Amino acid sequence: MRAEVRARGIDPLRDPSAVKTLVDEVVASLVLDDELTGAAISAFHAIAGFGPLQPYLDDPSVEELWINAPGRVFIARDGRSELTTIVLDAAQVRDLVERMLRISGRRLDLSTPFVDAMLPDGSRLHVVIPDITREHWAVNIRRFVVRARTVSELVDLGVLTAPAAAFLEASVTAGLNILVAGGTQSGKTTFLTALLGSVPATERIISCEEVFELRLDHPDHVALQTRSLSLEGTGDIPLRRLVTEALRMRPTRLVVGEVRQAEALDLLIAMNSGMPAMATLHANSAREAITKLCTLPLLAGGNIDPSFVVPTVAGCVDVVVHLGTSPAGRCVREIAAVSGRVESGVIEMAAIFGQEDGTLVRAAGVPPHLDRYRDHGIDILARLSERDG
Repeated sequence: MRAEVRARGIDPLRDPSAVKTLVDEVVASLVLDDELTGAAISAFHAIAGFGPLQPYLDDPSVEELWINAPGRVFIARDGRSELTTIVLDAAQVRDLVERMLRISGRRLDLSTPFVDAMLPDGSRLHVVIPDITREHWAVNIRRFVVRARTVSELVDLGVLTAPAAAFLEASVTAGLNILVAGGTQSGKTTFLTALLGSVPATERIISCEEVFELRLDHPDHVALQTRSLSLEGTGDIPLRRLVTEALRMRPTRLVVGEVRQAEALDLLIAMNSGMPAMATLHANSAREAITKLCTLPLLAGGNIDPSFVVPTVAGCVDVVVHLGTSPAGRCVREIAAVSGRVESGVIEMAAIFGQEDGTLVRAAGVPPHLDRYRDHGIDILARLSERDG
């Protein structure tokens, strides 16, 4: 079959259906039994997929797959990890990684021991090689499992309550700046995707990401991703550059997939210019998310002072959604409002919804910019009062 693939000029990763047709042709004249059928599937995975990993990549319940060593392959379902029965050798791991990177165009060698890339199905691949790792190649494949495209679907999944969902939908429609915070695997990207499902169809969304992860059904959406250095050591496009270029593309809504470093400054500048924006951030609480957003812009250079950053964050960020995990699964732990006021260097915040006995309930806080809600025909205080009752 490999010889026939080469003879027909088939690209297995780009045209798996042609490989499937070829497999069917090869086995058509044979008497099929369970063993032969299994062999045909294995051959298809070896040629058009990623070998023994492919069954897990085809399983919609698998959220992430990682390789610590050739004989230690793990997967995660519902945030819980489990060791698989897959046993590879070092050469197989290298071959699988090379095939995964072939379509992305990204490279991995001693001068570039890390790589972040996207697989054909949209999964995110991250690889680290020795001598950064002690001995073996470390491979992570984070799958984008689409479980919710709207906030109402998050309610069905038990991530948040209907009153909180109604508030967030209204806040997105009104154009408030929203920060989604949480730990690793808390569902930040999925939650951001669902929030973006509430953006009016008349708006133009420009998203900036390290690797494409957001999957939007919006009619006017342009997705941008970073680019690493070429073999000549040139041509890299960092996230800060993407944010700058995005502002030249007539956006009415700016999205930064994940704020990690100095691009936080560019995001704040965009927000401060009146551009509605949304982003995700690693943090352990809504308060810590705001504190971190006050710190990251300082990485942009020595001329950036906290006396500028803190009031800018207070005036730009409107709502912070903090996500967490529990034995029951992912959930919203807090939705907080940023009032815009700073007292003794501390940004004032108030909980709009918070956890009480494991349930997300209405708190005393109210969102800022009530006029923006009114401009869209939304009396948000009345809606929150109804929820209180």
